[in-house]
Amino acid sequence: MAQRYGGKHSPRGQGGGDQGSFRGATRTRAGGRVNFLFLAPLPLIWRAFAGGASGLALNLVALGILLLAAWLTRDGLLAQEAYDARRVARRPAIPRKMLGSVLTGAGLFIAAFTAKPGVIEPLIYAVSGTVLHFLAFGPDPMKNKGMVGIDEFQTDRVARYVDQAEAHLTAMRDAVKRAGDREAEARVERFQARVRDLLRTVEEDPRDLTAARKFMGIYLQGARDATVKFADVYARTQDRGARSDYMMLLTDLEESFNAKTRALLLDNQSDLTVEIEVLRDRLAREGVRLEQ
Repeated sequence: MAQRYGGKHSPRGQGGGDQGSFRGATRTRAGGRVNFLFLAPLPLIWRAFAGGASGLALNLVALGILLLAAWLTRDGLLAQEAYDARRVARRPAIPRKMLGSVLTGAGLFIAAFTAKPGVIEPLIYAVSGTVLHFLAFGPDPMKNKGMVGIDEFQTDRVARYVDQAEAHLTAMRDAVKRAGDREAEARVERFQARVRDLLRTVEEDPRDLTAARKFMGIYLQGARDATVKFADVYARTQDRGARSDYMMLLTDLEESFNAKTRALLLDNQSDLTVEIEVLRDRLAREGVRLEQ
């Protein structure tokens, strides 16, 4: 179905508005180079049917290994982007990019062996492919980030609630697409950006989870259910009243999430001020004077 352009100069456009989910966005690294990894081994399909049974089996095995390596590499790049986007993050449980390097070497070894049986030349291809893959995509994050002094039990709880919240946001994004309204989709994206501000705040200080748990669970679940109902109704009836009510709901929720995020940040700043004053008092009792 055709959609009206919603740019700045359109009849219903709004100039100078919020950039929504594009605020702080960066270009993904899981692009052309990774797509090439999926395309490069495809000629092995023709080679597989050009020889005997052993050549067929080995070429198809090499193809499968190289495609698996490409998939792991792409998944590893996406995991690293999520790691880099957060100030507090755990290292990936599986080093997928480095595993992709090893599998790339293994796939090249088998592919070269089918073309010219032996060990030396296939081994050269394997080592070269592994090294070049590693140099092109780099290693996986190997240590946790920003977790010094943070309770791991609390961090695990926060991770579960954040995953649940992200699942609600994904469901909202998928549901609103059924409505076929570009402005509603943009409005949901802007709301998601505000929610993620709250999620990042809680991740950086897991002690905020208790205060924000209702927002990350009940409120987001309600927003998801409302989005599903709006999409179903608007897709059938194009009811402008339902659309207006849904937009107002998102505005109210966005203001609530913004207020909660500001409150959490103020609480964190107050905690820091208290800790500084306590430290000053202790140093003063020890006879150490600090310059203001």
